[in-house]
Amino acid sequence: MSSEENKRDPELRDDAGPEDEGVEEVEGSPVDRASLENSSEDPGAPGDAGEESAHATDEESGQEEDEIAALSEELEATRLERDQYLDALRRLKAEFENSRKRQERERTRILSMASEKLVQELLPVLDNLDRALEAGGDIREGVQATRDQLAEVLGNEGLLPVASDGQPFDPNVHEAVMGQPSEEHEEGTILQTFQRGYLLNGKPIRPAKVVVAKQV
Repeated sequence: MSSEENKRDPELRDDAGPEDEGVEEVEGSPVDRASLENSSEDPGAPGDAGEESAHATDEESGQEEDEIAALSEELEATRLERDQYLDALRRLKAEFENSRKRQERERTRILSMASEKLVQELLPVLDNLDRALEAGGDIREGVQATRDQLAEVLGNEGLLPVASDGQPFDPNVHEAVMGQPSEEHEEGTILQTFQRGYLLNGKPIRPAKVVVAKQV
């Protein structure tokens, strides 16, 4: 081959590869240096973001601690108020119990005094019955006088007999033991009293057992 053909055919040139490689190295080197320079322009940026994040976290933590402290104080105040209410309730309950016991003792004392007074008033009646039994002959008058005396004593204590014979039947104070046909009386009229009833201070304590008239 001639020298001119070698020049026209690049594949036959042995030094083509090294020259190309040299060109690539030269082109790549400046790019790498620029990248390194660009990356090193702001080295403190990531650090500043981390400091801001840590500062924000500290503030949030402080707020949470303040809220917890406020809730703890509120809870303690609520507990104190609860204890005060419970203490007042216990005192009120104790006072109520003591008052109830005092009233019960007073009631028992009053009943005891009332019973004693009644017994003392009945003792003369008992004495008269003893005298009537000791006396000879007819004791009817003595028993009648004793009965009247007893009724007077009980009347002073508020005991009164229930009116029955000839009265209209009243289920509040009368108890009908039987009905009897009668043309002379209106239906419901009491014809006869088997057992006298009594009121104590206006309250029925025993109904009168009676016979009631009914229509023929």
